[in-house]
Amino acid sequence: MAQFTSLTSRVVPLPVNDIDTDQIIPARFLKATDKNGMGDNLFADWRYNSDGSPKADFVLNKSESKGAQILLAGDNFGCGSSREHAPWALIAYGFRAVISTSFADIFRNNSLKNGLIPIILDKENHKMLFDYIEEVPNAEFTVDLESQTLHFPNGSVSFPIDPFNKTCLLNGVDELGYIMGFEKEIAEFEANLT
Repeated sequence: MAQFTSLTSRVVPLPVNDIDTDQIIPARFLKATDKNGMGDNLFADWRYNSDGSPKADFVLNKSESKGAQILLAGDNFGCGSSREHAPWALIAYGFRAVISTSFADIFRNNSLKNGLIPIILDKENHKMLFDYIEEVPNAEFTVDLESQTLHFPNGSVSFPIDPFNKTCLLNGVDELGYIMGFEKEIAEFEANLT
């Protein structure tokens, strides 16, 4: 997993509530077990016409969205069925953080295990960020994981994250990598069992 300490990026606004994992990555793309190319299918039914051409009015197809690594989504992001492919697709596209008022538990856990930061904000700050991005579309936000703070041009807000996932993300390790960091201590413990 890629290490995450801080990130400064433009923001893609997607003010749609209750975006489920089938909208993030449609079921027909779930046969893949490789993350490569998964970003091409992110929001596929919203992004492409039936002939495969891009829909000009969808936010990810607009030039100002290219290269942005923060998605500002509506309420209840990642709901619906549990599929790890959803955070895979977001990360493969280039997103490293998603901001919402709430996330489905399974989506949130899958995101954290894959290096995607789910940032939960209260409704007031969430709305304020949408209003700000509408006024200043090219504004950059900074996600500082160490301080658990989202900085934007006219202020900052803190966000929650559990200590274990924070430690794993800051060190760029998954759960197994974290455990393997204690290999010497584990070996010593096992040696003392006999």
